[in-house]
Amino acid sequence: MTMPAAKAMTIPRLVALKREGRKIAAMTAYDASFARVMDEAGMDIILVGDSLGNVVQGRKSTVPVMLEDVAYHTRCVARAVSRALLMADLPFLSFQGSADRALADAAVLMRAGAHMVKGEGAGPFAANAAYLAARGVPVCGHIGLTPQFVHSLGGYRVQGRGAHGARLLAEAKELADAGVSLLVLEAVPAALAAEISAAVTVPTIGIGAGPSCDGQILVMHDALGMGAHPPRFVRDFLAGQGGIAAAFAAYIDAVRQGLFPAAEESYGE
Repeated sequence: MTMPAAKAMTIPRLVALKREGRKIAAMTAYDASFARVMDEAGMDIILVGDSLGNVVQGRKSTVPVMLEDVAYHTRCVARAVSRALLMADLPFLSFQGSADRALADAAVLMRAGAHMVKGEGAGPFAANAAYLAARGVPVCGHIGLTPQFVHSLGGYRVQGRGAHGARLLAEAKELADAGVSLLVLEAVPAALAAEISAAVTVPTIGIGAGPSCDGQILVMHDALGMGAHPPRFVRDFLAGQGGIAAAFAAYIDAVRQGLFPAAEESYGE
């Protein structure tokens, strides 16, 4: 007997998962082959991240990544995905520029096959999130450590410690009010991420933000043990597994059971 195909993931379903307390599993992918295996394993969200600059192009940061780079990889991944919600990164200065540029660049990625775009930063950029959302473009916000701002931040450092936590909480609420559908929290103390997750109705997706986020995301190459200098929040899910598909399944299972990240893979105040 042929089993019915799994339902495609949607934004309302992601919100329902948060409401029900069920964890969301997400990971980056950049080509059709890995995306297909990831999708078949049951990944909820696949992100074509500008992290491709680091892991595919060999660059030192995501800043040099161009819109056409993300669009190309989005087209590749979109051909292989049938279940997961496909998200694509707006590259450096796409989201942080004018509202019209953000809209034009988002249109390129949506036409390439993305179901949602992700933009880094808050404050003055919340208006761009609202502009896109009002025109039917689903937006994922991204606060905490924002790699496109690495030069301004002085490196890849934990954000939101001490008195700075109130600012990140305010940014999260501002983006939620602006109409974002998801919110990535990167390299944020676990207690602060828990507070933010409880304060907003949109699902939060953590990367180095502790176990209380509504979901987790990792760069695929890190999750497969390929990172040269992996940060503390990374776990090698390929170790001890029989192959790539088993590694993706192990990651999804660990996220959904609340077993990843562990305390030692999270940041304190």
